[in-house]
Amino acid sequence: MTLVDPPLPAEVARSGAPLIATTEVPVCEVCGGTDAHAVAAGYDYELLTCANLWHYVQCDTCAQVWLHPRPAVAALDTIYPPTYYAYNYDELSALARKGKEVMDGRKLRSIVNRMPERPATYLDIGCGDGRYLESLVRLGVPAAGVHGIELDEEVVARARQRGLQVTCERVEDCERFEPGSLDLITMFHVIEHVASPREVVERVAGWLRPGGVLAIETPNIDSLDARLFADGLWGGYHIPRHWHLFRAETMTRLLESVGFELDAVRYQTGHSFWMYSLHHRLRYGRRPRPRLARRFDPLVGVAPLIAFTAFDRARAILGARTSAMLHIARKR
Repeated sequence: MTLVDPPLPAEVARSGAPLIATTEVPVCEVCGGTDAHAVAAGYDYELLTCANLWHYVQCDTCAQVWLHPRPAVAALDTIYPPTYYAYNYDELSALARKGKEVMDGRKLRSIVNRMPERPATYLDIGCGDGRYLESLVRLGVPAAGVHGIELDEEVVARARQRGLQVTCERVEDCERFEPGSLDLITMFHVIEHVASPREVVERVAGWLRPGGVLAIETPNIDSLDARLFADGLWGGYHIPRHWHLFRAETMTRLLESVGFELDAVRYQTGHSFWMYSLHHRLRYGRRPRPRLARRFDPLVGVAPLIAFTAFDRARAILGARTSAMLHIARKR
């Protein structure tokens, strides 16, 4: 089937969003393949930061998916504005924050409980406001051994005000950890944003001790909602901020290729992906319904959030591959 490029949405045109600089990405990060075909196309439907039309391509060898071309480094401040929701967690409703706190706590306990002993050192990459760092302290990890890395200076400053050990830097540039000095590293919805997932995984592998655990949560392109909204409106695309999209097999292949042994794959709720998918369809489809679309904005739509969370929880229990997957791997 031939991929048809969607028209520029009227809202994007009216917003005056600029065309931003791009970088070519001709090689698959997982297998090194250079043969790929286009599978989806779309615009920045969430934040309207730019007017570029973006394409995802799929590797003909291993089925890995990536954004090609992708935004240039010089454009990062444009596609990640100060209003970016990951930097403004407090804007969620109280009920949504409480629900997320419960699910995050369950997720962290499931990771820690798989380790033979309680970790003494922990790093969260892309730690945001530091809520995972505080959760690990509550689970018994010494505060002196808990660290975070985040890119937003204001977010880092707020975390430091709460006494957390957080630095503002890229993983690729970080020099603060000695080889083999960490017991546990987590990356929750980060790996899909980086330029080179292989480089990042190789680097964090060096910081872990033998037997140390790396937990990576990322969107799963091999999921029901990804297939239903594969034309470019799937919320998991998060265009143009998600540069690499994995399925369980490609993430496992990447981890094993740099010295990890897979311990488990667990499927999490992809409620925000469902909601953004419906939001985009209603807002930018053939018959736009902006008022109805707003009800599916994850930042304001509490009832749909609860419904899709329950839906995906039930599906995961029954063995379905939901659109958020958690890989837990041990360093050999």
